[in-house]
Amino acid sequence: MVRRTVCSALLSERFDVCGEANDGQEAIELTRKFCPDLIILDLSMPVMNGLQAAPVLRKLVPKSSVILFTLHASEAVEQQLRTIEVNSVFLKGEPLSKLMGEAHALLGDRPFGF
Repeated sequence: MVRRTVCSALLSERFDVCGEANDGQEAIELTRKFCPDLIILDLSMPVMNGLQAAPVLRKLVPKSSVILFTLHASEAVEQQLRTIEVNSVFLKGEPLSKLMGEAHALLGDRPFGF
């Protein structure tokens, strides 16, 4: 449900395409196929979590922005994030408008309607 909500928000913000993956491995497959400019990863995914998938995605599309979207951001997770070069971390409890604003900022866009 969260994934669908984020995708709907991105499309309503004039993003062209929003792919959805069930897990980190599927995210890698979609990235190979579409070479996205922006990737929003959930920290807690089956098969391969966001921390495991992010370095692989970074190698596939090094100029793409990566946002880690999580329910929990512990100090240990934040230390790991520095080593994999995630652009931003957002907690799922934060307003979706803030995530959309960050997505636009990372892509050098001005948010529509903000």
